[in-house]
Amino acid sequence: MRKPAAVVVSLACLGMLGGGFASASAQPDASISITNDDGELASVPLTGTSFSVSYRNSLYGTRAEERYVLGPDGTFVLDQIAADQLAVLEEYYAVPGVPSAAGEGDRRQWVVEPDPARPAVFEELSIAATDLGQRTLHVQGAPPLELWSLVDDDNPFVELHLKERP
Repeated sequence: MRKPAAVVVSLACLGMLGGGFASASAQPDASISITNDDGELASVPLTGTSFSVSYRNSLYGTRAEERYVLGPDGTFVLDQIAADQLAVLEEYYAVPGVPSAAGEGDRRQWVVEPDPARPAVFEELSIAATDLGQRTLHVQGAPPLELWSLVDDDNPFVELHLKERP
């Protein structure tokens, strides 16, 4: 059995991309690099300005997803929360908005905006990439990347960094 792993998504290196993104619609020439003490474990080209992290909710046992957009200042902002079970959004996240049915072709069944009174804006995001949670990185145009499968008991810590592509 694998040990729990922390995952850090760090967009602080956006400064090397010319000071960050000019707008939310600009496409960065970057990738998300997944590293640990052994070096780079994987790299996923970032073809837009958003990515998602899905997981199996430990309380409800169903899939949920946090969707992020990149901010112009190099941060990333929680833009939407999605889940297969309505209770995950209403009870676990307890957001004030009313969830709605996800659109056709969405990975999840329900979506809702995060609580506007508590904006979730990050320079880095730490999460556990455990076998139980099955955290998975989703980037448009790339196959899903199972973060928990990148680590083993000897080195369960990984970091995700935004890096400039050549």
